[in-house]
Amino acid sequence: MKIFQCSHCDFPVFFENTTCESCGSALGYLDFENEILANNTNQLKWDINGESYTYCKNKNLHACNWLVPVNDDNGFCNSCELNRTIPDLDIPEYYERWQIMEIAKHRLIYALQRLQLPIVSQFENPQSGLFFDFLSKEDANVDGKKVMTGHANGVITILLAEADTVSREQTRISLNEKYRTLIGHFRHEVGHYYWDRIFRSNDVFLKEYRALFGDESQDYGESLKVHYKNGAPDNWKENFISTYASSHPWEDWAETWAHYLHILDAMETAFYFGLEGVPNLRNSHHMRINAIYPYKDNISFKAILDETSSLFYAVNSINRSMGITDVYPFVISDKVKEKLEFIHQILQRYKEANKEN
Repeated sequence: MKIFQCSHCDFPVFFENTTCESCGSALGYLDFENEILANNTNQLKWDINGESYTYCKNKNLHACNWLVPVNDDNGFCNSCELNRTIPDLDIPEYYERWQIMEIAKHRLIYALQRLQLPIVSQFENPQSGLFFDFLSKEDANVDGKKVMTGHANGVITILLAEADTVSREQTRISLNEKYRTLIGHFRHEVGHYYWDRIFRSNDVFLKEYRALFGDESQDYGESLKVHYKNGAPDNWKENFISTYASSHPWEDWAETWAHYLHILDAMETAFYFGLEGVPNLRNSHHMRINAIYPYKDNISFKAILDETSSLFYAVNSINRSMGITDVYPFVISDKVKEKLEFIHQILQRYKEANKEN
């Protein structure tokens, strides 16, 4: 993610900040400018290029700092308007977890905007739009049937328990996962949503996808049953980014897509920090760090990955020095690199096809 600065005093600020710690200005994020803008007046109104903006309604709930036009009847920003279901905020535990959910979702939407992907609420387009349901344990039990985190027909469901560090870590251990984060869930599930957008109505794209990921028309439910019963194949690391990716071609896509977003976000952050490094080691050319901007046009994913690999090596090493688990505990095989490159290229072609339409 970009490293932001207060537009009034240039003090570094985080993406979620609402007040500059240096000059005291109110801060608001304007997504189409990708800037955090300061306001040091008594009125929380930003005048930008002849338009007036104010905070999203969810600012009152301490869950958003994005700006919306003053005359917007909706009053919600481009991230918050995607919410269909939120928990009972009168319950302090749920309120706190929902705020954590919103941080992850806003960061997800930020990345999707950098990729120039269509982001439309189902309120606006019921057929192809996107919704988020954030469900408490009570909301997740419908007529005796438990709803799980997942995606269906443009609706992404995330259980509030995933916003609880202890609960999430217990689940990670029980499933023998290397990595489980809240933003990882968002990235994975939105991968399912964009699979529908990209491949459902494009036979050429679908044929290419199947040649690399496999035939997604195989029984999904049965595939998951087999996976949970037998586990991943012994050679899964040669072909998949995770054991879960081996369960079905849809999950392979979503898992690989999530890692694609992980890598882009990490590299963008490194780029804005200006990270460069030459290790004090012999024969270490492959370990040099030269952070590049990953969203620029006509850049290959190989170029991004080459730089990110050394970045992750350095950060993982620092974490181990502090007794903390690796930031990125994965080894990317040649087959997975091919899948990541495919995602990178198909997004470019998908955007071009949308422009033509």
